[in-house]
Amino acid sequence: MLETKINMIFHQQLRQKMDNFAHFIYALTRKFPKNEIYGIISQLRRASLSVVLNYIEGYARMSDKSHKNFLLISFGSLKESEYLIEFSFAEGLISKPEYENASSLSKKIGAMLMGTIKNL
Repeated sequence: MLETKINMIFHQQLRQKMDNFAHFIYALTRKFPKNEIYGIISQLRRASLSVVLNYIEGYARMSDKSHKNFLLISFGSLKESEYLIEFSFAEGLISKPEYENASSLSKKIGAMLMGTIKNL
């Protein structure tokens, strides 16, 4: 019973971090040049949303194998987001503090997500 409650709290914390990450990315990309609407803006937004959406869908699955598969997809989308954030910084689309904030949040999510994957 206690372990189940701890798992639920962990799940809620991870989901909240992922939600915060997606909202942060949306806010960040609002400042990007309009000519990037179909380029990096679209790609970064889709990748950041894919992190949380695949996590949610995987969590709802009844089999560990299916759940793990969705978590791996979520992790892949997180890595895609990380690269796009690095690219955006290198291109001068985001500031150093914005880059550091996004990277820090991404690394926290990645560690929690990988721990979940390894425990399945």
